[in-house]
Amino acid sequence: MITLTPQPEQSDFKSSAMRDATASNAVNERRTVERASVESKPKKAEALASVYAHADLSGYSLRERLLIRVADTVFYLLINVIGRTARFQVEGWEHWEAATQNGKAPIYTFWHNRILLGTYFWRRRGIVIMTSRSFDGEYIARFIQRFGYGAARGSSSRGATAAFVEMAKLARAGVPTGFSIDGPRGPRYEAKMGATLLAKKSGQPILPMTFIAQRFCEAKSWDRFQIPIPFTRATVKIAPPIYVPKDADDEMLRVKRDELQRSLDALHDES
Repeated sequence: MITLTPQPEQSDFKSSAMRDATASNAVNERRTVERASVESKPKKAEALASVYAHADLSGYSLRERLLIRVADTVFYLLINVIGRTARFQVEGWEHWEAATQNGKAPIYTFWHNRILLGTYFWRRRGIVIMTSRSFDGEYIARFIQRFGYGAARGSSSRGATAAFVEMAKLARAGVPTGFSIDGPRGPRYEAKMGATLLAKKSGQPILPMTFIAQRFCEAKSWDRFQIPIPFTRATVKIAPPIYVPKDADDEMLRVKRDELQRSLDALHDES
């Protein structure tokens, strides 16, 4: 007896062919993504490593190179003495915990004149700070890198714009970032738009904070820069995180910047 096997209908052939084509496309797409990921990893690693490494000083004169190294060493030692002897008290740590949930990397924001205590307190966390490609920016970059920070400098031709783009890429990749929000030249205690724009571009929360030393010297600078006295008591105050929608328009950005301003003002009003 001969058994006849039913022939599949034309629609079955089409369905099978479509499934095979879909599976083949999916495999090809996955291979393309994996290949692109493998190729981009060295570039990402190189870009990440560059922000934590000292820049080449060959573009500076011999005198400038010596001064940069001296300033770097002096500030590093000064911050170490202040930080190691300060007695810190923290208020609002639960806000930091909220801002770092689910793998988030907050955008640390503070006033320019409180940098010394902040640099020591948040050391060794890989926070990337924007600095300029200048004499001042270079020695600042060097001493913060000694404390485990990164420095986003951008390019010599595009300046702050390139540095901001670099910070946005790092923030989207989960690297914590930071802003002295009224720097580098003021006006004092007026929040600028940088952190708000970065929060929109990266989806990371803004974390407002301040550092209050009981005893300090005050420089005659635009921000009345504070130099805490060794062995002072110091309070770290952290406010609730601020989130900026990715589709925020100019008006919403201003609203969020004003919210940041009020949050930082409130931290000082409470002290």
